[in-house]
Amino acid sequence: MTTRAGALAGVRVLDITQVMAGAYCSMLLADMGADVIKIERPKTGDDTRRMSATSDIEASQAFVAMNRNKRGISLDLKDPAGADVVRRLARTADVLVENFRPGTMDKLGLGFDTLSAINPELVYCSISGFGATGPYRDLGGFDLVAQAMSGIMSVTGTPDGEPVKVGVPVCDLNAGLFGAFGVLNAYIHRLATGEGQFVDTSLLEAGIATTVWESNEWLAEGKVPAPTGSAHRLSAPYQALPTSDGHIAIGAANQRGWEAMCRAIHRTDLLEIEEYGSNPQRMANQRQLATELGRHLQSRSTDHWVGVLRAHGVACGPIYDVSQVHADAHMQHRGVTTTTSHPILGQVRHLTVPLRMSQTPAEVRRTAPLLGEHTREVLAASGFAEAEIDELVNRGVAEVAEGAALTNPA
Repeated sequence: MTTRAGALAGVRVLDITQVMAGAYCSMLLADMGADVIKIERPKTGDDTRRMSATSDIEASQAFVAMNRNKRGISLDLKDPAGADVVRRLARTADVLVENFRPGTMDKLGLGFDTLSAINPELVYCSISGFGATGPYRDLGGFDLVAQAMSGIMSVTGTPDGEPVKVGVPVCDLNAGLFGAFGVLNAYIHRLATGEGQFVDTSLLEAGIATTVWESNEWLAEGKVPAPTGSAHRLSAPYQALPTSDGHIAIGAANQRGWEAMCRAIHRTDLLEIEEYGSNPQRMANQRQLATELGRHLQSRSTDHWVGVLRAHGVACGPIYDVSQVHADAHMQHRGVTTTTSHPILGQVRHLTVPLRMSQTPAEVRRTAPLLGEHTREVLAASGFAEAEIDELVNRGVAEVAEGAALTNPA
């Protein structure tokens, strides 16, 4: 563990999120050192707590994966007293992240206009399915729907196949990334001017933003792109090809790579074929070329071809399943996982922060909080008197983790 503070040490974030996009955004900020206070409803908490094979809401690996490095409090925001607690916390917060449908936070008295009047320096990040404005603003947002409507599913999969979504929730995760990116930009602006602002992003736009090549193909040429399987839409050969025991991903994306690949696999005869002479020609004959290469590569194993191609400077790699990813010596050297201790689950492995910073390193410092684990701690540090906290807990407005006894039980 490092002893240096993260880049966002001293920044306080109120996290009123659930499931993935918003929780991922605030987790990224927490990984960089921010003090993120996760606010969940009493009894049931974040919906992710119930995405588990067990009925124990504290044993959800899905929740643990998205909420490390956070402190957790439990408040009923539908109760005016609970909403008032958040307004008091917002006075000294730097950032608030929420991912409810537009208008939900306003109905609770916790919208941007209300909280920025209390704290003009507050950076308020809203992540929703379709954004804070527009005809679709009131619709619920899900990654699958965003992938469908952003065009991602139309270019994923094989030609003439059924629509296929990306195997990971790319719109959820990218919305979280863009949210964190927006927060950091807004915070830099605040440091210069003292002015907070509203940051608005959506799953739909996060999906559209990833269609850089595909949208440009339509914007520049009026051509509607189709799915290409694993092949690139601008370079060839650049795709997965069969071997004797599986597949290999080969990225011979330029002329030098193409020529080096042909030499590596002892197929210099391909360099003499006019249809493969340049990248435009290879793209025009991409299926024919893939078939020819596949026939040849099936004579040896993936490991054999990876060794041969890398020796000739050709970008390539095996196609791993997740277990193989974590067994790879390079991934282990880079430390892509780390371990924390959880009171219910015991030792829990996490993905580490995919970012190395020499002066302000990011790290996984703690596991996800139990429901209401830090309610007393956070409220007391925010100026709430002991009697106030007891009253909130006794009334069910606030909740403390099981075993955290009331100071003055009713």
